[in-house]
This record gives sequence, C-alpha cells and structure tokens, in this order.
Amino acid sequence: MATIKIRPAKPSDVETIVEFQIRLAAESEMIELDREEITEGVYKLFQCPEKGCYWIAEVDKQILGCLRIMPEWNVWKNSTILWIHSLYVIPEARRRGIFKAFYIHIKNKVKRTPNLTGIRLYVAKDNRIAQMSYEAMGMIRDHYHLYEWIK
Repeated sequence: MATIKIRPAKPSDVETIVEFQIRLAAESEMIELDREEITEGVYKLFQCPEKGCYWIAEVDKQILGCLRIMPEWNVWKNSTILWIHSLYVIPEARRRGIFKAFYIHIKNKVKRTPNLTGIRLYVAKDNRIAQMSYEAMGMIRDHYHLYEWIK
C-alpha cells in the first residue's frame, strides 16, 4: 500500500464521514442512523471543536478511513485524555495499516503535548479482530467496565 496520510478532516469531508458513520453503525451494532441527524452532528464538530474532531486517512487522495477524537478532562491526572471514537476503515483497506497510522499519529501528538496524558477507546466485547489490533499497538484493557444510559 502507498503512503498513508493522516490529516484533519475538513468540512468538504462531511459527506464521506457521514457515510462512513452510517456504515459503522450498521456493521458494528446493526443500527440504522438518521442521515440528516448525523450530518448535523458532524457539522457541529466543525463549529464546536471543543466537542472533538475527525481525522482522515487517505492514500493517493482517496479517503480510506476516519476517526473522531474526543477530549476528556481527567482530574486525577490534571490533564486531557483523548478518546478514539467512531473509527471506520473501508472494507477493502482493512488490515493494511490504517488504524496503525491513526494510532501512531495520535500517540505522537499526546507525547509532544504537555497537557495530554493518554489515549482511550472502547470496543464491542465481541469484536476480537479490533481488540487484537489495539493490543498489537501496545494498548491494554483497563480495569473499568463501560456503563451507559442513553435516551
């Protein structure tokens, strides 16, 4: 595979990001997202960067994947942890280093930014392939379980 370029998403990427998020929800959780609602949500990140941002992976100007980074202020560490969220790689580009390129990019950002302290993500408990990818990058399962309530 040619060189993978990781870059910040631009408003012109919204349509692609929306499509990727719709595919992600269908593949990973068998959920059908409302295109209009998710489009508004993606646009909102460009208007309110404190809510997070998307990154794009591309090869030869073809977008192969995206992920969202969300900041979490951690009082115990007195710094910010970056959450990887909404990771999607098109099927034909999987297992070709896209996640690795994203991860190295984000990890380097954390290493060189004093007020950043780490990276977190969550993964569906049955998604063993993704878990193996994360472990290959040196990530470890933490000692917490994720609970949620969503309206």
